[in-house]
Amino acid sequence: MPFHKVDYIWMNGEMVKWDDAKIHVLSHVVHYGSSLFEGQRCYKTPKGPACFRHQDHVDRLWNSCKIYRMEIPFSRQEIFDAALNIVAINNLEECYIRPVVYRGYDSLGVDPSNCPVDVAIAAWPWGKYLGPEAMEKGVKVCVSSWRRNAPDTMPMMAKSGANYMGGQLIKLEAISRGYVEGIALDTFGHVSEGSGENIFIVYKGKLITPPFSASVLPGITRDTIMILAREMGIEVEEQNIPREMLYIADEVFFTGSAAEVSPISHIDDIRIGAGRRGPITEKLQKKLFDIVEGREEDTRGWLTYVPAHESVAAK
Repeated sequence: MPFHKVDYIWMNGEMVKWDDAKIHVLSHVVHYGSSLFEGQRCYKTPKGPACFRHQDHVDRLWNSCKIYRMEIPFSRQEIFDAALNIVAINNLEECYIRPVVYRGYDSLGVDPSNCPVDVAIAAWPWGKYLGPEAMEKGVKVCVSSWRRNAPDTMPMMAKSGANYMGGQLIKLEAISRGYVEGIALDTFGHVSEGSGENIFIVYKGKLITPPFSASVLPGITRDTIMILAREMGIEVEEQNIPREMLYIADEVFFTGSAAEVSPISHIDDIRIGAGRRGPITEKLQKKLFDIVEGREEDTRGWLTYVPAHESVAAK
């Protein structure tokens, strides 16, 4: 999906024009993938644009950087505020927000110690990640030949740019085979996640998702769906899922800040349930959108409303 360019990107405390937001080609991140990032959505509501679980995304960014020994040169409050400000200054009613922390330009070598830690935050309009029709009809996916990293190889609980090289292989393989997305298994052959989404199955009325030990990202939408499902009286379990359980599940769906709640209609050309969005997926999907789009009262404090912006001078 191409970018819908906006006016400004926040870079190291400055508002920079979109086309001027550049880094040096010899920056450490370009050669070694040394970046940690977040992806979150801001929704249009009757009270104005609202970022969903904004503090949780900031906290996860800090956790990712801690794992990779990267000290963010700004406070959590500064990053929290900067993300809201970049939405406001670009006059966005709804958008996707991408904060990224990366090793910048100083020297090259596996040891990144001398390289500065830089931070940028961008926001732009972004529609439904797997296509608007996917939200109801579902998507056709395959089980990928590429597996997720073992727990003692790279930390999959960190949202690292380097980790997504595996995700690219999963996605490219799926597309080359005529599917929309791929599902990765972990090193033990259990279901892990999609190229950039967590996964859930519905089996005999129970909602099941892989545990963190299956090399999955601690998804914030994943956590949201588990909370909402329990509140709705749906039993939820985190457990290892064998590949074949995907085929006999009553429903399967992806979750993620980009994917939101995206049903899966077929896996490896095997129809899942009725071959479209199932009833539990639909209930959870509706509940989530009612909250984030302001149709239901936000009793959990999940929405952070974007304040009106003041004019700034771009760098």
